[in-house]
Amino acid sequence: MKRALLTIAILSLFFIYAYAESKEKSEELNWLTNLEEAQQIAKEKGLPILIDFTGSDWCGWCIKLVDEIFSQQKFIEYAAGNLILVKLDFPKDIHQTEETKTYNRQLAEKYNIRGFPTIILIDAQGNEIARTGYQYGGAGNYIEHLKSLIDNKEK
Repeated sequence: MKRALLTIAILSLFFIYAYAESKEKSEELNWLTNLEEAQQIAKEKGLPILIDFTGSDWCGWCIKLVDEIFSQQKFIEYAAGNLILVKLDFPKDIHQTEETKTYNRQLAEKYNIRGFPTIILIDAQGNEIARTGYQYGGAGNYIEHLKSLIDNKEK
């Protein structure tokens, strides 16, 4: 009986550690909140920009996008070498300054955002490459989807 309890306790600690480790990995993404800064970096590195228009605390599909794709190690590794990331959030309960709200609204108007999540790929000059949203299938599928959108624009 003691051995079974000890095994359960050790397994529980392992799963808690693994869960905490996966949450830490999601923080490895370098999301910018300023498009102009992202454009400067994109020019220097020659990379496209992925803009995530999100409602992080209320939009179910936005939350799924983070949980199933953006927080996954496979996506984190891909994004680190292939994308400049910008997150423009439209939360209901998370405090934002009026300046941030105005800035995000202006960009939503510029890019004609009509729903969340909207993912827009742009070049360093701000020209739209493609737009998408949540895609079923996990990080690997999403990476292939993004690659095909970028490749189609380059042809």
